[in-house]
Amino acid sequence: MSPAPLPSRREEFRELWKLALPIAIAQGGQSLMSFVDTAVVGRAGTQALAAVGLSSTVFFALSSFAIGMMLGVDPLVSQAFGARNAPRARELLWQGSYLAVVVGTVLAVPLVVVPRVLPFFGVDFAELPEVTDYLTWRAPSLPLLLLFITTRAYLQATGHPRPLVVSTVIANLLNLGANIVFVFGGEVLPAWCGPLRLLPAWGVKGSALATLLACVVQWAIVAWAVRQMPVDGGRAWVRPVRADMLQALRVGMPIGLHIAAEVGVFSLAGVLARWLGPESMSAHQIAISYASLSFSVAMGIGNAGSVRVGWAVGAHNTPRARMSGLMAFASGAGFMSLCALVFAFFPEPLARFMGTPSEVIPLLVPVLMVGAVFQISDGIQGVGAGVLRGAGETRFTFVANMVGHYLVGLPVALLLGFGLKLGVVGIWWGLCVGLTAVALALFWRFERQSAGTLRPLEA
Repeated sequence: MSPAPLPSRREEFRELWKLALPIAIAQGGQSLMSFVDTAVVGRAGTQALAAVGLSSTVFFALSSFAIGMMLGVDPLVSQAFGARNAPRARELLWQGSYLAVVVGTVLAVPLVVVPRVLPFFGVDFAELPEVTDYLTWRAPSLPLLLLFITTRAYLQATGHPRPLVVSTVIANLLNLGANIVFVFGGEVLPAWCGPLRLLPAWGVKGSALATLLACVVQWAIVAWAVRQMPVDGGRAWVRPVRADMLQALRVGMPIGLHIAAEVGVFSLAGVLARWLGPESMSAHQIAISYASLSFSVAMGIGNAGSVRVGWAVGAHNTPRARMSGLMAFASGAGFMSLCALVFAFFPEPLARFMGTPSEVIPLLVPVLMVGAVFQISDGIQGVGAGVLRGAGETRFTFVANMVGHYLVGLPVALLLGFGLKLGVVGIWWGLCVGLTAVALALFWRFERQSAGTLRPLEA
């Protein structure tokens, strides 16, 4: 039986973006929760802000690794739909959900335990009790976050991402309102709220509780959406299958390590910038905030590309997988090029929009100029990780990130930033070189793999 005819480039572009935009909104919504926690608690005092800032950094690092592990479910589910095997896709959702609970629970333990044992090793600082409170109440949200990521993989593979947008918007609105009330107490509410005005002010702990509540609601909405999608031949309940969970873990572990490597190099860049002074650190942080915003859209394109490549691979249609992947690369490069133009032509307005102190602006403007080049490389490598994931290729992405960031980018950052005294601008050129190396490697890999025959993971 001959494969289905290829769609036109216009049709492929339209279908890709129909998936990419909702996924990008859901992607950005995850980052927005921690941003809201920081913004609200910042009004409760410097010590509380420092506690939430440190806690959010720790939670982000661990959760990024955990999310990467769960992304192993993505290609399995999308390839099952591509093979027109909806019951198998629903079974994989169950297995991914079991895995999410196990991984989330195991990784939540250090979030609760580590802050409590630090004093026994002589590590103590003023905000440690508040860090302990925040991480203790934020830790239960990790399994819920991973359940959401797994369910997101299923919904985007069905081509119905709308519940992701609805759940993300509702969760973020709830998180904002609950943060204000739980942090500052019920006194901030109007008189008609009645008994709610009696709620005490919980400070940092209240912020973590608000985010936990938002994660419960977010997952409940997408889980309900899946229940409304009956599957012919599917079962209401599927028992845990060790082989299926291990398969998802084998695919997902390199993704988790790749994300950990990428998060690690950017965290290290922040430490290097701090050694240069608080002004350099501020310039780095503001530039990263802008870069993260645009990257969330690139990630949405990458996830959409992963789904469409996975569909084609599951249908044993390598030409269509190649076309979907290359269109995703082109879309990511095109969008990030527009962002690069904004960075290049409006660096000073961008700096002032963030309320940047006057002494930081001379450092931030050239960093944003480097960020213009950084954007294109970042977008291509973000999309590349997605389309290769859809093809079932995850180990190469991990290796490319380790080599590109740590053997290429980091030495360049150290040479330019400290050897040639270019400061934070040199550090950013190093990041840019590393990202460019990764982007070229991932594009080359997909080009080479898709020129042959792409086979499903469960062939």
